[in-house]
Amino acid sequence: MDETALLKLLEKHADMNTCDLASALNETQENILSKLNELEQNKIILGHHTLINWDKTNTNRVMALIEVSVMPEREYGYDRIAKLIYRYPEVDTMYLMSGKSEFIVTVYGKTMQEIANFVGSKLACIDKVTGTCTLFVLKQYKRSGIVFEAEEDSAERLLVTP
Repeated sequence: MDETALLKLLEKHADMNTCDLASALNETQENILSKLNELEQNKIILGHHTLINWDKTNTNRVMALIEVSVMPEREYGYDRIAKLIYRYPEVDTMYLMSGKSEFIVTVYGKTMQEIANFVGSKLACIDKVTGTCTLFVLKQYKRSGIVFEAEEDSAERLLVTP
């Protein structure tokens, strides 16, 4: 079975059932189920997600990307500091980066103030954190390959005349 093809299908279509996966990959459902169980046990498949445009709901939800600068620890590098940060329930996503900051952390909250309180009272207080820069997301245009707003039809553009 082509494991990469299965993973690519699931990455784009997490809601595909085993019958559809088997058909698309010319495999049996039993082989698909066995492979899926193996991929989950080996922590290659870590979850199944639904992409939601929260701006179209009546939910107060603010997203922030926080650049976190830290001093690495001898013998541990960034790993122990990362663990202290990603264990907070407010932290959704965290990456070790190259560039001016060591980490990028994605945080969600009900308000900007809630996120600011998290940064000031929890994140910035961690030993070895030397600085933070909070960037609030004002609008999402595209995420995980999905465009959030319909693209403007070129026929609807105003004509410019001399």
